[in-house]
Amino acid sequence: MAVNILGTSDDATKAIAGALQSYADTHPAAEVDVYRYSPVSVRARVIDPDFRGKSRSERHRTVWPLLYQLDEDNLSELTMLLLLPPDEKEVSDVNRDFETGQYAKAYSLALQSSQIKNGAAP
Repeated sequence: MAVNILGTSDDATKAIAGALQSYADTHPAAEVDVYRYSPVSVRARVIDPDFRGKSRSERHRTVWPLLYQLDEDNLSELTMLLLLPPDEKEVSDVNRDFETGQYAKAYSLALQSSQIKNGAAP
């Protein structure tokens, strides 16, 4: 399954998505999303039935080794990594924030506005 980049795509979101692609390749039931939350923050979420019954530490030990391969600049932009089985998706406060993406939408609009002011196409 492919990793989805939601909203604005840039070098950091592409690098993080690329690092998570190997997880998606070996976990076909996983849903993997990456998005630019703000000018200095990228968020990633992996929803995978294979996380069911595993502690947060066990989940992180599965995914972080893939991310440690990123260069320091791209890794420093990853400010949230959410690892959930599907049944925790609805009860996770952090996931609700991820799904609504209000700040990310505001950032995207501000970015477009800035590009238009500077004469660049959004």
